[in-house]
Amino acid sequence: MLNAQDLSEPADAANSSCVCWIKMSSVSLEGLRQAFLEPGSRIRLASDPVPEEHTELVGISWEGGFLDGQALHFNENLNVLVGGRGTGKSTVIESIRHVLALNPLGGEAKESHDGIVRRVLKSGTRTRLFITSHKPARRDYIVERVTPHPPVVLDADGNRLDMQPSDVVPGVEVYGQHEIAELARGPELLTRLLSRFLDPDLTSGDSKLELKQQLERNRSDILAALSDLEMVDAKLAKLPALEEKASRFKDAGLEERLAEQSALIKEEGVLKEATKQIDDLAKAVQKMRAALPLDRSFCDEGEVSDLPAARLFKKVDAVLLAVSDQLDGSVEGMESALATARTGLTDISKRWGTRKQEVTERYAKVLRELQNEGIDGEEFMRVGTQIQNLRPEKGRRAALKRQMSALRKARQAHVAQWSEVQGEEHRRLAKAASRVSKALKGKVRVQVRFAGNMTPLENLLREKLSGRLSETLDALRTVQELSTIDLAAALKAGPRQLEQRYGLPANQAARMCESGEELALMLEELELPATTEIELNVAADGQPESWQSLENLSTGQKATAVLLLLLLESDSPLVVDQPEDDLDNRFISEGIVPKMHEEKRRRQFIFATHNANIPVLGDAELILGLSAAGEAEIGHAEIPLKHMGSIDSTPVRELVEEVLEGGREAFRTRQMKYGF
Repeated sequence: MLNAQDLSEPADAANSSCVCWIKMSSVSLEGLRQAFLEPGSRIRLASDPVPEEHTELVGISWEGGFLDGQALHFNENLNVLVGGRGTGKSTVIESIRHVLALNPLGGEAKESHDGIVRRVLKSGTRTRLFITSHKPARRDYIVERVTPHPPVVLDADGNRLDMQPSDVVPGVEVYGQHEIAELARGPELLTRLLSRFLDPDLTSGDSKLELKQQLERNRSDILAALSDLEMVDAKLAKLPALEEKASRFKDAGLEERLAEQSALIKEEGVLKEATKQIDDLAKAVQKMRAALPLDRSFCDEGEVSDLPAARLFKKVDAVLLAVSDQLDGSVEGMESALATARTGLTDISKRWGTRKQEVTERYAKVLRELQNEGIDGEEFMRVGTQIQNLRPEKGRRAALKRQMSALRKARQAHVAQWSEVQGEEHRRLAKAASRVSKALKGKVRVQVRFAGNMTPLENLLREKLSGRLSETLDALRTVQELSTIDLAAALKAGPRQLEQRYGLPANQAARMCESGEELALMLEELELPATTEIELNVAADGQPESWQSLENLSTGQKATAVLLLLLLESDSPLVVDQPEDDLDNRFISEGIVPKMHEEKRRRQFIFATHNANIPVLGDAELILGLSAAGEAEIGHAEIPLKHMGSIDSTPVRELVEEVLEGGREAFRTRQMKYGF
């Protein structure tokens, strides 16, 4: 289709029907020919919407290592690295990952990445990545990394910024050789990929982390209170026997003869308890003192003067200043009151000390008299002292019970919130799965399974329980969408509930309940990650749909499904090393290339490949031909200027013919054999 109108005078150029944009490496007839062969990629009418600006990896350079002295300037759309094996294509890809400090998602990919960094990039190599970010406003950055040190972020003038690479280019994705196929083998890793399609919620992560910390602190407080309660109960368990013994001494008439000493012991207990309460109050006041004065830096005049309601919000600082001063005065008052109380107790203790000395002298005389009568008066006093020391524990036990009640009530609220957070996350993932399925209609279907990854639960049970657990784990694996909160409730209810609700063997259910409350509390906090189930339509174009789940697909089909997800709904760069290694050619031409065509105007792609379909059918805006002299560990790579360009450049086209097609004769021979 041509869209044209003659230009009769300069003013006609304002008519959108008179002009269009044609993309080519350089102005040439070959460039024009290629443009009309690929109009969807190379021709944009003046009336067409202008492609959105997106984050770009502008260029990269190296000082040291295999790529020493080399530099690349990327195109904002589709870039393809081509070259024979050992020419440095993977080194370019892994350099981008290395300088951005991105961790490979798969174990095999990490091993490969670390090997390239260690043996090919090498220590001391300086890699610089130039980045342009367009949102919310255009800004240029440089991310620099000297191996093996951490990366640093610089502005366009070379000034160091207190930022991480992820702050500069959020959402960028880099995948090494076979890494996409490795991801396809892990349902939980697929869920991480699905998270790319979630609606942004900048506060949910912080809120979830805060709630998790609240649950952990609450668990710690409950376990500490339970431990204290056990200790108090152990002490109070001795009280009946001691009171019985004291009763027998009383029947022997010792209480009257030693009444004065018994009273002295009670008096000493009163002083100890009073001192303890003053000490506890002092600790509380000390904490309040540490919180003063209140931090007002966030609302001082410099922070709020630019706000539309600046006059109103300047009063916030005044409010905080007033309350800070009042609290400071109150704390001073409390500190003064505590000091007065300590002085008073010290005075009482000194005056009581005189009485204690007099009573002690009389007590010694009575003990000698009792000894002459064959009675152990000291034993009676020891029993009395023990009883006197234990009686305050009753009050402490009541206080601990009240504390436990408050902690459990607070936990119920936290657990309810935790349940809602997990439910909300699942709903958001389910919506994302629906969006992906809709965007890839007829090609890929995605579903999310709530709590599909049982590994955290299995690890917890093995950590907390000894002995054989196979039947327990097998029974729990059969539960659809298992709730660890419900499992914790059943554990608290007793073995019978575990048997009935989850089919656990009686002996293992009993063992779980014997483990104590800590396991139940940890189960309430445990998060089982969702897993993602993907289906691919393996039917050829024009054939009835034939859906196969990921586990029933070949490695190439699995990688195709995952790569289709990666090509969707992002404006951040996507960097992939040799995706065709795990893809079928038919899926590349029928599935991957069309989606790449659709997305490349609003997103940057950087691929390394040996497959001609990607740069040729994908109509790469920039093809970069790499060559090398020597082996990767001792040689060096070269990127000739003549091998930088699009397919409309003769040297670039010849390079593609030679490297990716096996040469012109090989291509013609195949053409003749196919009968094309």
